[in-house]
This record gives sequence, C-alpha cells and structure tokens, in this order.
Amino acid sequence: MNPPSGDFGQLSYDMAHLLEGVALLFSFALLYQRRLSAVINTYTAQALTVAASCFWQAHVQHSGDLFATGVVTLLAKGVGFPWALHRIANQTKAAESVEMSFGVFPSLALGLFLACVALLVVMRIPAGVALTRETLAMSLSVLLLGLAMMVTRSSALTQTIGFLSMENGLALAAVGVPGMPIVVELSVAFLVMIAFIVFGIFFFRIRAQFDSLELHHLDRVAEEPE
Repeated sequence: MNPPSGDFGQLSYDMAHLLEGVALLFSFALLYQRRLSAVINTYTAQALTVAASCFWQAHVQHSGDLFATGVVTLLAKGVGFPWALHRIANQTKAAESVEMSFGVFPSLALGLFLACVALLVVMRIPAGVALTRETLAMSLSVLLLGLAMMVTRSSALTQTIGFLSMENGLALAAVGVPGMPIVVELSVAFLVMIAFIVFGIFFFRIRAQFDSLELHHLDRVAEEPE
C-alpha cells in the first residue's frame, strides 16, 4: 500500500471522519438496542459503514489493496456475518428480547466514558499526524464500545456481536493509517472468520444443553457440586 502523496484534501478529511463518526454512532446504537434483530441490523449497518470507509480510503490513497479490503469487508461483514447471525438466531430459537447486565442508560453512560478515555489517550499523539490521530481516537472508541457490549450483555449471541464490533474498530484503524500492509488486514479478517465459526459451534452446544443462549446457565453448572 502506498501512502498518499501530499496532504489530504478537505473533502477527503471530512468524509473519512464522517464515516468513522457514523460507525461510532452505530456502536452507541448497539448499546441502546433491546431486541436481537435490531442488534444484528445495527451491526450490519456498522459493517457496511466500515466497508464504505475502506472504499473511500482506497480512492483517497489510490490503493488497490484497500479496495480489496473493502470488498472482503462488504461480503464478509456486511453480508455473510449478518446472514449467519440471523440464521443462528432462528435455528437456536434465541430470545428476541436482549438480556442486559446493566440497563440501557448505564450502558450508554459506560460507552460515553470509554469514548472519552479513548479520546484522552489518543490525543496525546503529536498533532503533526492529525488525520491518523483522530482516526485512531474514533477507532479505539468503537473497539472499547464493542467491549462494553460484551460486558453488558448476557447472551452468547449478543456478546459475539460485540466482539465483531470490536473488530470493526480495528478495521477502521487499519484502513485509516496509510502504509498498513494488506496482509495484516486480511489476516485479522481471517482470524475473525475462524472465531465466528467457533462461536457458532459454541452457540449450538449451549442451546442443545440448556435450551437457551444465556451464559448465566454456565455459572449455574460451575456452582453445582460434582
């Protein structure tokens, strides 16, 4: 991948941050949703936004590698994963109502706190790389909000969506930093795909054993005497 020559133009700068900001808003929306179908659809919208960011950065940086990354992101995260999530939810008869360890507003407050932490940490980077610095701030925010999604949800399926959202944050950082090798981006995507397959097997085992995808059943088993 060849870094772009010269400074980014104003349109390139604004559009890149607009797409990253929209992805961050979808991270907050994931924390807000109370229905499983809405959670999957929100993740899909975030994944499509990340794909659009890949295509935009490919145009700005004149990079065929980033275009290939955008195609992989679109097909895998924007189409494949959402289809698989809906199918798994239907086949396991997962509850439509999302169980939360915390309420909606405490979850959003936690997300806002994590976004502020990401901003404070990344803004210590020298101002000479403004685009990279601001991109990393929003990417880290998306990653941390995905982590918050995993912490505040008790269903294995919604926790997996939180994990996939975290990877979207990594993807935003990878495509927003000029010079990132495509092998790094594709290897991360491959590892996420393998992890998703493992999660799918895990879902069906939990469903077969407990007739539910709620992880508190595992705690109950751990507490039972042998």
